[in-house]
Amino acid sequence: MNHRPKIHQLPPAIFRTFSLAPRRHDYPGPPLQLPRSCFQQIVNPHLASYGVENPIYAVMQLAQTTMRSELGKITLDKTFEERDTLNEKIVEAINVAAKDWGLECLRYEIRDIMPPNGVRVAMEMQAEAERRKRAQILESEGERQAHINIADGKKSSVILESEAAKINQVNRASGEAEAIIARAQATARGLTMVSQSLNETGGVEAASMRIAEQYIQAFGNIAKEGTTMLLPSSAANPANMIAQALTMYKSLVPNGGIQETSAVVSSSKAK
Repeated sequence: MNHRPKIHQLPPAIFRTFSLAPRRHDYPGPPLQLPRSCFQQIVNPHLASYGVENPIYAVMQLAQTTMRSELGKITLDKTFEERDTLNEKIVEAINVAAKDWGLECLRYEIRDIMPPNGVRVAMEMQAEAERRKRAQILESEGERQAHINIADGKKSSVILESEAAKINQVNRASGEAEAIIARAQATARGLTMVSQSLNETGGVEAASMRIAEQYIQAFGNIAKEGTTMLLPSSAANPANMIAQALTMYKSLVPNGGIQETSAVVSSSKAK
């Protein structure tokens, strides 16, 4: 109703007055025990007076039915996690319907969620079981990771040892090959020097005398090592022993050298 500004007298049996200040209404919940608060404000006194008989009660009933509908869509565990989502959905549903009642829901708050004692005990047992499960999983994961780390360490150790052994073998083989090459080169240089010495004047005579000395020295060593020794028939004649030793040398020198060596032996026999 619209009235021009002046003093009006309203019969109390027909008209009522409303306060436009926000109000808070607390009311008990269903057996789940969800104490909650609803903050409302009258935005249109005309609709609040004539749109519905008791707008506050209508909003409370709408909030309760909306809350029950939303709770039926989720589990009890999700209720604790999605409390803010529930509050927002209830406020939205109230404002859609209360628009024709001249009211606006400013805020809806579920203050607490208190399930029955049996449900609370079951939830505590479930939470304890979940904690034990997570602890066992973490412990098993730790043991598994420890075994993996130990196995990786052993694997790395075996690989490093095998690589070290391989490198050692390669180095040893390389060293032996270099030693063989060095000995062969030394032998070749020695043979080259011997060959050059034999081609020089008096080289054949010097080689012949060296062979004779080593031959006689070998017989002397045999006599030192044993009490019984078998000697050839020519052992009493040193010249014959020298001649036998020089027969091994014939293939090493040219014919001229052999003749010169024979002359050395003949001179030894004459002496």
